[in-house]
Amino acid sequence: MRAIAISAFGARPELVELPEPTPGPGELLVRLRAAAYNPIDTKIASGAVKGLQPRFPLVMGQDGAGVVEAVGDEVTAYRPGDEVYGRFADPARGLGSYAEYAVVAQDGPVARTPKGLLPAQAAAVPTASATACALLDAAGLAEGQTVLIVGATGGVGQAAAQLAALRRAYVIATAAPDAEELMRELGANETVDHTKGDVPGQVRAAWPDGVDAVFDLVTPSGEVDAMAGVLRPGGVICSVVHALDPDALARRGLRGVNVINRVAPDVLTRLAELIDGGELRVRVESLVPLERAPAVLGDIAASHARGKTVITI
Repeated sequence: MRAIAISAFGARPELVELPEPTPGPGELLVRLRAAAYNPIDTKIASGAVKGLQPRFPLVMGQDGAGVVEAVGDEVTAYRPGDEVYGRFADPARGLGSYAEYAVVAQDGPVARTPKGLLPAQAAAVPTASATACALLDAAGLAEGQTVLIVGATGGVGQAAAQLAALRRAYVIATAAPDAEELMRELGANETVDHTKGDVPGQVRAAWPDGVDAVFDLVTPSGEVDAMAGVLRPGGVICSVVHALDPDALARRGLRGVNVINRVAPDVLTRLAELIDGGELRVRVESLVPLERAPAVLGDIAASHARGKTVITI
């Protein structure tokens, strides 16, 4: 099978030919049609994720969508021909989603593809939208509360804005002027122009009593304290880049949560229901053929995305 793989941490991703994996008991063999880029993909490839002991060559990628090609013994939940989406990373076996085939446990991070969703759209959902779900759950965001989403125009931010709006929260999204209309379409009540700088200052000027929650998707640890300064007493800030010191925030009367995202079958099913019901939109910014992925991965990682980049297979 064709795949995008690395031969060692820090090695350049290459298009290679690898053996097609075989599903074991309780596993599905999936013919992938699309795989979504996530920042964690290039972090893993660089060796920045500690404690990972993969098999090389390591196929890159987490998220994907495709069709069940075959099933192993003891599989009862799926059959060949079922359209599925989810997370297909298995570093210990050198497997990932940037490939023609992948395997996943039937009770693993996989679910049936939402109705009417193309593979490229379905592949864009798992990590980004599940992370958005985790943010809302960690914050306990409720109707009538005010949330600031920092880094709102990326895949996670777009999903978080929609999910927060569904909870009838008041959504403030950081966005450049040319992305303001998009964010309002996705549920933001107002936007803050991050290109002007001093986002915390702009928010404090508009909300002198503070906001209830901050979902910070981009700010590193050395700068996140200022973002926490927009919170009201007792407010909560959630970071997906693990930039927070919860103990230090607690001493300031604030709650800090470094959100860990786990893509689980029940979350994927819940997301599929929202998509099927027209309550969650998936925006794919660009499509990249598998053979071109090695040449553009660096550019994708350095870009300021306004939607997901999806690799077509």
